[in-house]
Amino acid sequence: MVRYEIKGKRILELGCGLGLASLVLHRRGGDITASDNHPLAAAFLLENLRLNDLPAMKYEVGNWSLKDSQLGLFDLIIGSDVLYDREQPEAVSQFVHAHSASDVQVMIIDPNRSNHGSFSRKMGLLGYSHAATRITTLPDGSAYKGQMHVYGRSSLEAV
Repeated sequence: MVRYEIKGKRILELGCGLGLASLVLHRRGGDITASDNHPLAAAFLLENLRLNDLPAMKYEVGNWSLKDSQLGLFDLIIGSDVLYDREQPEAVSQFVHAHSASDVQVMIIDPNRSNHGSFSRKMGLLGYSHAATRITTLPDGSAYKGQMHVYGRSSLEAV
């Protein structure tokens, strides 16, 4: 998210945890909403905003089993390690679809859990394209075993 083009995009982070990606985007001036269902996530995010001398940012409790009509639509939806159990592909795909703008990109980092295949199939059935890139090294040079899955939908594809 350090180099990703964010100008004019409304961004949602799913399962933000401590909020690292959201903090990076917020520092860059992005229109970011962090979300998580963990009861301490909001407190973690507030403390990390304070520690990094950043102003308040948008946060919403993110229950993937429920559509949140107040949340709205997003141009970019990001998440890391959000497909951790068998129910997640259905819940996350439906939540993403409910909150996707007509032109959307969805970026999911997955540490090779077995549920990403089911999620990709569900996203395909909902009309999203898919590309995956294997990640073996992190920017700091440390080893990582996972993939970045990018899903997209464009209003131009329907024409």
